[in-house]
Amino acid sequence: MSDPREIRIGDAERNQALQVLGEHMSAGRIDVTEYGDRSAKIATAKTRGEVLALFTDLPDPRPQFVQHTPMVQPVGRAPARKWEGMVIPAVGVIVIIVFFVALRNPLIFLAIPAVALLWGQWNGRRR
Repeated sequence: MSDPREIRIGDAERNQALQVLGEHMSAGRIDVTEYGDRSAKIATAKTRGEVLALFTDLPDPRPQFVQHTPMVQPVGRAPARKWEGMVIPAVGVIVIIVFFVALRNPLIFLAIPAVALLWGQWNGRRR
């Protein structure tokens, strides 16, 4: 993305822009009506450019946007596999089926935390 003004914003950026706009109203640079109009536009803004356009006629302070870095995989960690999050729930379902179909022994439910502990240990060593 070549133009940083086209980067989408979130609630934290909108809240910070509203705070800065409130400072301008407190300083008497804009009145309550204009504050209401601009704050409504900030609340619906999608990009940095839409927010910054509301401050072009105002001096500092202006909203400051953090520089976002692309998400990268941490060095030394194996990439997550989609099925890994399903192991413990699958064990739970299997244990329930075995309990009702075959064993009828409530001790079978101890297999769930046992597998969870072993699974956590195995994943911790693998990474």
